[in-house]
Amino acid sequence: MRSASPVKHAQAQSAIPSQLPAKSPKQAGRKSAFWRQLSRNRFLYMLLVPVAAYLLLFKYAPMFGEIIAFKNYRLADGIWGSPWVGFDQFEKLFASREFGVVLKNTLLLNLYQLVFAFPVPILLAVLLNEVRVEWYKRTLQNLLYIPHFISWVVLGSIVIALLSPSTGFVNYLLKGFGLEPIYFMADKLWWQVSFIASGIWKEAGFGTILYLAAMASIDPTLYEAAKIDGASRLRQIWHVTLPGIRSTIAILLILKVGQMMDIGFEQIYALRNDAVTSVSEVISTFVYTRGLVNLQYSYTTALGLFQSIIALILVVSVNRIIKAMGERGLW
Repeated sequence: MRSASPVKHAQAQSAIPSQLPAKSPKQAGRKSAFWRQLSRNRFLYMLLVPVAAYLLLFKYAPMFGEIIAFKNYRLADGIWGSPWVGFDQFEKLFASREFGVVLKNTLLLNLYQLVFAFPVPILLAVLLNEVRVEWYKRTLQNLLYIPHFISWVVLGSIVIALLSPSTGFVNYLLKGFGLEPIYFMADKLWWQVSFIASGIWKEAGFGTILYLAAMASIDPTLYEAAKIDGASRLRQIWHVTLPGIRSTIAILLILKVGQMMDIGFEQIYALRNDAVTSVSEVISTFVYTRGLVNLQYSYTTALGLFQSIIALILVVSVNRIIKAMGERGLW
């Protein structure tokens, strides 16, 4: 018999379906375990749907607007109709003298908050943890928490009234001691002091919640062992309480450093005035006046993108440093 021709043999081979490589038992087991877990906890995963939808709609979808930083955006033309200008907005931003001023003010005020305001909730939490009279402790906690729930519109008015050079209570006390009144809101140095002090007044009490929760998880036997060893109350705080909340302090420090480029808007806007513009003009207020009031959308979007990139670098860097020191980071 004659053998089949090479062409027919090739056609017969191509007609045979190629076999795909079978999945390994390990991969199949992982997939099966994933679907079993998803089916078992389907109601718990359903609770994540609103959170995921919120993040997608209000956190990730707006990131599409960052393209405005690379265009000469105009409302009439829209995002796609506006001309592409590349990095021109960034070059204009970095060459501006105003950018250096607002960046310096933002970093300085955040640095002051990190040095003076960040340790206050820790100190308050330690002091409250040592209070043994329950009703007195709860009363102090409530009094410390109340300012957090007052808006800066109201609280800023209270601060300005208290520091008024003519009718303010603080200057009234100064006059009682024979001292000259201080124009807190018009003096650059005293405005910065007032800004940091008012921020501590509003947020320090509420910030103690996390530290008190961390202290509640400390093993009581550690305090008993310290007492047996003859440790005083201060020694117990230093060797038991503070090490017990060290991981919480590290995580909050990472988050705080990540906010070094964002001082917020409400407090600054409620307390600032024309006399202290050189120290109170920060990124958030600059974006408001230039972007929303003067309609320079591309310029301020470029500033916001730069702000976000620096914040990301700060968070990643500090997280690595904290992990290198033996503490748990954010990831």
